[in-house]
Amino acid sequence: MTPDLLRAGNSKLAEALRLIQTVFAEHDGRVDPPSSMHRLTLGDLENPGKEIWTLGPEPRAIVVLTPQRDALYLGKLAVSPKYRGQGLSRVLVEHAAKRALSFGLKHLDLETRIELVENHAAFAKMGFVKIAENAHPGYDRVTSIKMRRTLV
Repeated sequence: MTPDLLRAGNSKLAEALRLIQTVFAEHDGRVDPPSSMHRLTLGDLENPGKEIWTLGPEPRAIVVLTPQRDALYLGKLAVSPKYRGQGLSRVLVEHAAKRALSFGLKHLDLETRIELVENHAAFAKMGFVKIAENAHPGYDRVTSIKMRRTLV
């Protein structure tokens, strides 16, 4: 399955937003502070500094890619519950690696909440290592970890 790039105005963007909201809502009550997806809008996805990649005729999986100074940042990686276990996250991560190299970037970065230990393990299996622990504003404890995959 080949990822599709969704551009501003694409009708699939609204479906992609719903997918993010559905998947990240699973973390409500589990992560603190609550997910930023509660504030995510269609306009945020249409930001020209981001690339939105999806898999499937209806979005089965999505990732938001944002080039940064030295890495390509993977945000809002989400897979529909009915399509989990098929390697869709890996397809999107490998696609992100190719995009990063095309931008001349040598790393993939992402953040995951401290509570989501299953995500830490899944990303480690895809070559990511923890490089930092962070606290959201107003918190005096670790709330997320930053992970990096070196590409070259």
